Amino acid sequence: MHKRLRLKRRFPVAMTEDGYRRLKKFAQDSHLEEGEALSCMFKNFDSVINKDTFGHCLKIFQTGLPCRNQ
Repeated sequence: MHKRLRLKRRFPVAMTEDGYRRLKKFAQDSHLEEGEALSCMFKNFDSVINKDTFGHCLKIFQTGLPCRNQ
């Protein structure tokens, strides 16, 4: 029997409501817990994203973020 993935690293995460709903849907469709779904996405990041459009999508997302104090 397959042993369940052990999640060893934890960190606080802030997500948009749309992003969180999409994560929950992906996790449910994949029969994974939310942490496992995030691990899968980041472990396979280069295979998951469309490299031709990701930079553009990132710039659009960044313009919607409020100014941050650094």
